[in-house]
Amino acid sequence: MPPTLAAQPSSPTPDPHTLLAAVLSANEGTRDPRSREILDSLIRHLHAFALEVDLQPHELDRGLDFLVRVGQATGPKKHEGILLADVLGLSTLVALRNARHALEAGGTEPALIGPFWRAQQPLRKNGERIASSDTPGRRLSVSGRVLSLDGKPIAGARVETWQASPKGLYENQDTSQQDMNLRGRFETDVEGRFSFVSVRPAGYLVPVDGPCGELLAAQGRHSMRPAHLHFIVIAPGYKVLATQFFDADDPHAFDDVVFSAVGSLLRHFEPDGEGGDRLDIELRLEPGETRVPACPLP
Repeated sequence: MPPTLAAQPSSPTPDPHTLLAAVLSANEGTRDPRSREILDSLIRHLHAFALEVDLQPHELDRGLDFLVRVGQATGPKKHEGILLADVLGLSTLVALRNARHALEAGGTEPALIGPFWRAQQPLRKNGERIASSDTPGRRLSVSGRVLSLDGKPIAGARVETWQASPKGLYENQDTSQQDMNLRGRFETDVEGRFSFVSVRPAGYLVPVDGPCGELLAAQGRHSMRPAHLHFIVIAPGYKVLATQFFDADDPHAFDDVVFSAVGSLLRHFEPDGEGGDRLDIELRLEPGETRVPACPLP
């Protein structure tokens, strides 16, 4: 029979091991094997964590209230849950772990998607400008190529990009910007190429008006991200690649609050000889199932 905590007149108070066994037994009915595996591990680690720190009832209440407020702070302009995973380094850990085989074969380093990718970003032609005519800032020309791990071009790949303005704000945060400014969706040509014109982004503060801001303050941490451009690449027969390219000259290039500015993703934006800058990138995809992640914003 499975362990039980049912009250019996002569039953001793259950010890932590008996309690854990009962909770794990209750999880045995989870139908999906992977869900059962994840929940088993989560339960074991939660119980071990509570024992390790001798978690007190008022501390548990405080933690649960924090999680409730994370949900309440999520809305059409930001996703506080994603931000929490980002500032704790969990998003970067999962992305790097998932790409470990691709990285061994020369694939592009991943980076977190973040909370500002929007659904229905506008389809643009290669070479078009993604910055509206009234967007200030130094011109940045981006040329990219999507390749397989063995260097073969991938035609017809969907490449989405988004970035903050030179003021450090995404367009959905800034009423002075046009809707979908500094965003675009492109399709690679027969040589796997895509290109667009933008302006140099600025680094910015992650949102600190919610519980994640309280957490950063309690840790005594800054809340800055270095200037960067986001990319997500989707092609049938390949794993989806989400990554970012960072301005290596940004003062926080080696001190990203979400731990995502790593390795080859740090780049110097080179002068183009015409009063602007340029960025040339390669995006190498790993073969596998194409699982498109959920878009955090409408």
